Amino acid sequence: MSISREAGEKILVEQRLAVESIRTFLNSKTSYDVLPVSYRLIVLDTSLLVKKSLNVLLQNNIVSAPLWDSQTSRFAGLLTSSDFINVIQYYFSNPDKFELVDKLQLDGLKDIERAIGVDPLDTASIHPSRPLYEACLKMMESRSGRIPLIDKDEETHREIVVSVLTQYRILKFVALNCRETHFLQRPIGELDIISQQNIRSCHMTTPVIDVIQLLTQAGVSSVPIVDDNGFLLNVYEAVDVLGLIKGGIYNDLSLSVGEALMRRSDDFEGVYTCTVNDKLSTIMDNIRKSRVHRFFVVDANGKLMGVLTLSDILKYILLGTN
Repeated sequence: MSISREAGEKILVEQRLAVESIRTFLNSKTSYDVLPVSYRLIVLDTSLLVKKSLNVLLQNNIVSAPLWDSQTSRFAGLLTSSDFINVIQYYFSNPDKFELVDKLQLDGLKDIERAIGVDPLDTASIHPSRPLYEACLKMMESRSGRIPLIDKDEETHREIVVSVLTQYRILKFVALNCRETHFLQRPIGELDIISQQNIRSCHMTTPVIDVIQLLTQAGVSSVPIVDDNGFLLNVYEAVDVLGLIKGGIYNDLSLSVGEALMRRSDDFEGVYTCTVNDKLSTIMDNIRKSRVHRFFVVDANGKLMGVLTLSDILKYILLGTN
């Protein structure tokens, strides 16, 4: 047996053992272990106007918030950028009802979603004392990048919104606490975790409303921006829509993506890229160091080849056959 073959088999074995160890780690921890010692939680009442809820998200630099139904004293779902995109699409398709947008309350989102035929508000949740592995699986089942943590008061048995757990926070927790991530030495191109088929992209001249429709149709949180030759230039994210409509301008959607990017906030995290030859250990190290939510896979010249999402990485760790 050649040295290179022995080395290759050693990498395969070490990666399999590392993934198994990370799974054991996730089963041994709870969501409480991931939460910081001190944090801020913003919960919105379902009677709040949609336009006011948008201002709350932007003012506090957050992209989602749990909803609370004060009439039933129960958790009512998770408000995300997708819900605002649904509102935009509804009023873009029904301009005669545009004057109602200022009066729309959060509890009216279900009617909007029903009218345009999209999935209703995500109400998936998990108890924070359940194993972290279970929380990850439930997050995957709901096809969401986050899941609310709901506890119950021991005396009144009323629900308590504890926090919202995200894929990024989980993967960073793993990267910080599992030295086994250093043994994830196989190139990501070998792991079948890169989305390469039917990648939706746009150009700098594409109207924002067209990109919004792409986000909805593909069920993704971002659309890469490429030039005429397919080289990656930037990315337009679902959260960018929030800043665009913060002034209540739902009719300013014919502007181009390039023009919209001029209004992007200064705290934009940037575009992260990788190649099929990058090791998963390197990807995890980047997650540990930076607030990254996806990697665009490019070739040596910067041409877009695919997308590696945090969901893809988490699914591999939880269910991959290695």
